[in-house]
Amino acid sequence: MHLLRSERFPAVLLLTAAAIGLLIANLPFGGAVIEASHVHLAIPGTPIDLSLAHWISDGLLAIFFFGVAVELQYELTSGELSSVRKAIQPAIAAAGGVIVPILVFLAIAGHDPATSDGWPIPTATDIAFALGVLAVFGRGLPSPVRVFLLALAIIDDIVGIIFIAVVFAHGIDLGMLGIGALLVVAFAVLSRIDPDTRRAQTAVVILMIVTAIAAWAFVLLSGVHATIAGVLLGLAVQQGPGMRARHALEPWINGAILPLFAFAAALVVIPQVSPSELSPALWGVVVALPIGKIIGITLFGWLAMRIRPRGTEPGVRFPDIVAAGALGGVGFTVSLLLANLAFTENDAIRDQAILGVLGGSLIALVLSAVIVSLRARHYRLAAAAS
Repeated sequence: MHLLRSERFPAVLLLTAAAIGLLIANLPFGGAVIEASHVHLAIPGTPIDLSLAHWISDGLLAIFFFGVAVELQYELTSGELSSVRKAIQPAIAAAGGVIVPILVFLAIAGHDPATSDGWPIPTATDIAFALGVLAVFGRGLPSPVRVFLLALAIIDDIVGIIFIAVVFAHGIDLGMLGIGALLVVAFAVLSRIDPDTRRAQTAVVILMIVTAIAAWAFVLLSGVHATIAGVLLGLAVQQGPGMRARHALEPWINGAILPLFAFAAALVVIPQVSPSELSPALWGVVVALPIGKIIGITLFGWLAMRIRPRGTEPGVRFPDIVAAGALGGVGFTVSLLLANLAFTENDAIRDQAILGVLGGSLIALVLSAVIVSLRARHYRLAAAAS
């Protein structure tokens, strides 16, 4: 359990799961595995009927987003985003890390209506990967660098959640969504009950779980992506119970849910074509993730340094912003989800966009490892000299 709560091991596990998924998909029996992921499993007596892959991306991944939202709630109320003074530099840098990758993607793939819908894909940062690289290669870096990266990734999560909720919601059933919202409110109320006995406490927990599952089901049936239910529940839960639930779920999220999603999302056949025949969606993501992110975060982070109002935190140094920008290019989990949502009608383009996420994230991973190592070495030498 300790390994699954660390910052290093989950990132390695996630990368391994994706590599295994990609490898299996391109072996002779890969077609059978891909077909198995499309087998539908229905809940009897309900209209819920999802493929195995969608049970992972729409169901299990909602638990991951619940954990993200609980952490987001904490950071907004008590943590690194709890005041303008703390949040201004990472917020401006994060804006650049969203705007520039979108512009880079559209410059490459925006001319084709079939691929232009993929513009949200390179906007995400995978916090597990980013912190994993920082933990492995960043020994000696000052703590403000980690704080800056954490705030940056959390703001990216907010943007990704907005894109999932707004851009990819189609044919919304307001009645279903309204019932889902009421169930989220009921969940929030239940989390604020303080039972006197262990039996009453168990009853409240069971009620909360049932209410959360019902809220997820109604959000799913409303036409809004079901992971948004996890976000709403995570933001609504009282902070104490929410943090305890997140702590209990963390090993399952890191050890099972995210690797399963990475494996299923990476079940993509690599097209046997020349580079010139590959989709612009692939090239757009491959370039926008590592290059667009580092340019956007670095440029806007530098701008935030220049326009910093008096009384705000001095923030991190410019070379450290470059390191954070490189780490920001590791999109992975949310980028894979966005790729699946952007191209639901075109499997070939979706698969190439997923390959773009894997390739772009790998480039960013290597680039960030080099830059972070150099910065960490600089700080270690400076500490030794003093």
